[in-house]
Amino acid sequence: MLSKNTIKHLTSLHHKKYRHTYNEFVVEGEKIVAEAIEWAKDAVIKVYCLEQLANEFISNGIAIEIITERELKQISSLSTPNKAIAVMRQITDEIKSTHFYLALDGIQDPGNLGTIIRLADWFGIHQIICSNDCVDCYNSKVVQASMGSIFRIQMHYVELADFLTKSDLPIYGALLNGANIYKQPLQRKGILVMGNEGNGIRPELLPLVTQALTIPKFGEAESLNVGIATAILLSEFSRS
Repeated sequence: MLSKNTIKHLTSLHHKKYRHTYNEFVVEGEKIVAEAIEWAKDAVIKVYCLEQLANEFISNGIAIEIITERELKQISSLSTPNKAIAVMRQITDEIKSTHFYLALDGIQDPGNLGTIIRLADWFGIHQIICSNDCVDCYNSKVVQASMGSIFRIQMHYVELADFLTKSDLPIYGALLNGANIYKQPLQRKGILVMGNEGNGIRPELLPLVTQALTIPKFGEAESLNVGIATAILLSEFSRS
């Protein structure tokens, strides 16, 4: 039976303030918990699950606690909880030198960030550089939308202008008035910057962009979702 203190602690991790205070986050759902154990086992502190899953997680050498469906609902952020919740340490690492980075400027929607993390995983990009005002990557909606990719991608929150200024790589910016992405000779060498959902790349970063790129419009839609735009651009950068 879960104690009141345990319930209080687990539910507090649904809030950014306490995730940072404890350096922990929660992962919800049988499939994503299994991904966490496979790819980030050392970061898993404990799994809380229904009895039918106990043997599966015990066989992985993970600390578990069997809980009831009522207790699962108490600690879950989901309207329909899914059998298991894992508490994990936040995964931190230094930025590693590489030839190609994806940089995000002020992404606010958790679903968009989760989708972009999943895209980076698909296209073999192992690090994402986020401005400090991007949504927290350990937000439960981000983790859910990443579909397990959060455990394979290193996330870094930085002063983006400083990072771009110090890099000697080409800096590509996704802009409405850029060059047609389909007509550019691209290599996976540089930093691709994707801007905020409503405002794009902030004005103070624009002078740092060495090549502006755009996805040409053939219809009447006003704009593309940043996740979709990221997918198209990463696909073009990956052709070579």
